[in-house]
Amino acid sequence: MNSYLNPNQKWLARVNPTLKFLTIAAIFMIYLFVHNFNVMLVSSFAFFIFYLFCNGFSRKLSFWLVTMTFILSVFSASAMVFFGKGTHMLFEWHFMTISIESMTRGLHLGLRTFVYGMLGLIFASTTEPVPFFYSCMQQLRIPPKYAYSFLAAFRLIPIMIEEYRIIRAAMKVRGMSEEKGLLAFYRRVKRYAIILLAQAIRRAQRIAVAMEAKQFSMVKKRTYYYKIGFSRYDLIFTTLILFIIIGAWIFSSYVPLTPYNNVLERSY
Repeated sequence: MNSYLNPNQKWLARVNPTLKFLTIAAIFMIYLFVHNFNVMLVSSFAFFIFYLFCNGFSRKLSFWLVTMTFILSVFSASAMVFFGKGTHMLFEWHFMTISIESMTRGLHLGLRTFVYGMLGLIFASTTEPVPFFYSCMQQLRIPPKYAYSFLAAFRLIPIMIEEYRIIRAAMKVRGMSEEKGLLAFYRRVKRYAIILLAQAIRRAQRIAVAMEAKQFSMVKKRTYYYKIGFSRYDLIFTTLILFIIIGAWIFSSYVPLTPYNNVLERSY
């Protein structure tokens, strides 16, 4: 059996990618129907700690990603806080009204966004594209022609970024990037888009021909270089997730941090 695992990776990177993906997707659905503010508050803190200890990014990158997630959560909460409806008014100015109900619902929405962000970062930082698509083909039975197509498209992203840098440097040498103004910006965007689109079409055509030559369109059963299976790390991951979710509910029931057990109630 060929292994894709790096011995220096953290244990969360050894969890089966399909199991990890389905588990996080299930958590997304569960917390979509959670209206207990205390549960969401405890869960956001727990998943934040879980991300800090188990993520696969560098400290600097983790800091900026968490900061961006926090800012996104604040923006997500602000719309409900400033423009939501409620009966117990705290502040009112023209069309901007802040009530206890709108603030609670807004903070609840922001915490949910933060939880989703932490779960997404956990998956992105500990899952490599190649084993993920191999796992999708082996565990989810996704046809290879679709899985490899998505993988090839994913691989094109860094190539297109590098091509953009080369085109930008070439235009800078020719003095074409020194123009300023809105019209000049539109011309640069149009120029970059045409060149990058043409290169992407050529490369996609070559990839399609190569996949067709290797008979990716055949429905016959294929063999895989990497064998993605299950291990004890899957059990550890599932146990920790269940512990966080159930522990958040139990802790919020016995030690409520706020009196808001249901943000959908009209009065508190």
